[in-house]
Amino acid sequence: MTTTSTLTAPATTTSRDEQAEILIIGSGFAGLGMGAQLKRHGRHDFIIIERENEVGGTWRDNTYPGAACDVPSHLYSFSFAPNPQWSGFYAPGAEIQDYILKFTEDEGLRPHLRLGATMEDAQWDEDAERWVVRTPRGTYTGRWLITGTGHLADPSLPDIPGLEAFEGPIMHSARWDHGVDLTGKRVAVVGTGASAIQVVPAIAEAVDELVVFQRTPAWVIPRLVKPYSAATRRMFERAPQTMQRERDDIFWFAESNYAQRRGVPAALDQVRNQALGHLASQVADEELREKLTPHYIPGCKRVLVSNAYYPALTRENVTLEASALVRVEGNRVEGASGESYEVDAIVLCTGFEAAQPPFADHIRDGAGRSLAEHWSTGMAAFDSTAVAGFPNLFAINGPNTSLGHNSIVYSIESQITYILEALDRVDREGIRTLVPQQMAQEEYVDKIQERAATTVWLVDGGCQSWYVDPRSGKLTLIWPDYAYDFRARNGHFTGEGFLSRTVAGEAPMQHQMPPRQTELI
Repeated sequence: MTTTSTLTAPATTTSRDEQAEILIIGSGFAGLGMGAQLKRHGRHDFIIIERENEVGGTWRDNTYPGAACDVPSHLYSFSFAPNPQWSGFYAPGAEIQDYILKFTEDEGLRPHLRLGATMEDAQWDEDAERWVVRTPRGTYTGRWLITGTGHLADPSLPDIPGLEAFEGPIMHSARWDHGVDLTGKRVAVVGTGASAIQVVPAIAEAVDELVVFQRTPAWVIPRLVKPYSAATRRMFERAPQTMQRERDDIFWFAESNYAQRRGVPAALDQVRNQALGHLASQVADEELREKLTPHYIPGCKRVLVSNAYYPALTRENVTLEASALVRVEGNRVEGASGESYEVDAIVLCTGFEAAQPPFADHIRDGAGRSLAEHWSTGMAAFDSTAVAGFPNLFAINGPNTSLGHNSIVYSIESQITYILEALDRVDREGIRTLVPQQMAQEEYVDKIQERAATTVWLVDGGCQSWYVDPRSGKLTLIWPDYAYDFRARNGHFTGEGFLSRTVAGEAPMQHQMPPRQTELI
């Protein structure tokens, strides 16, 4: 299989061993947001370890044609670093990456970055009470390890017979090779998820023939087209309260959509009717419309937003193959239906290794057991942030932190506050190590699963999604409640459920309620 990538290999750098109080893995929203808030709170002894040669995470990696966010731009940015210059209600990917780059400079994070430093191994040294992270660039030792690797970091590549022998270019949407010209080519797109519905319209006009392999149709609703005029952007800049009002309105409207995920009949009917009406208005052909009609509960899989996807599928040079790709022979690709097509290139829009994140293979406890082994039946963390058995470790954007109806940045900020409060508590009380009690973690996870049991992700809705771990059937990625509930439950550190070690020995922490704070949304 000839795969291509636009990400350059990490530059050769002389190995250099370093020590810092805090080690952060990843430089997307999670890692950079954590670093920025550490600095704002007077903590400057930290290093951000990044495997690539630039910051940005998802928005550095996803540069495919048509790449854009389906979360409103004013929510998909930090509340403490608002951007009055967003071009519209939804931002294109390149604009989000520009925001991240500017944020990195504005917050003075460059000196803390160690780029081209892939985490090969991170192990807790029980004797030294330190984390040791080994990378090609050097070894980093720190008292605290904070992971911010995200759910959409490592592409999931399908195991399809013959795919490796395909002689043309193969690209995953998150590793797009802009050196490959698809103009006039016969192209297969595999998948019909959030990336595919952006890629397909973006390349349909340029290619000669396009076949889209659809295993399961998606619920697709209209995309709001709302550009922010120059006058509006000036208003946001000169009167920040107007920008905050915009953010607040968007946030609470998004929260109202959680009723759909809870399976409230009226809310489900609303999104179902909206999506089916959108499909009917854009696809006149009855046979094609039937192929595109989902027969599972809305929200079980991600509800998508697009005004261009359905029209692209009605083009004469585009074929919807309503079955999964099952075989590749030479340059011929075959669907489960038995239909086959000659193609020159393959685009894989097949998602990411979300439920079983590869970074967990490289993080080990004091006995050498990996985080992946601890998570052999699904990711789990206490307060969705700390992991039993792993002292002085915090995971941002880890288990049960994603939101099916709102912005992940809101969850990330909640976790950052939690970690800052934990670090403050540690300093006040002279604590050396901090780790959740196993029983406390199990009780927390059990409550999440109880709450999730009646949501669209776990009821018998007729579909399978990447939110659910296939090994256990548990909802391990999504927070099964309102976003504000996540912050109320996990946005502050109380010490309850933790063991701490001081000079005097190890004991459960005493529960403390944090001071009341006024927080931005």
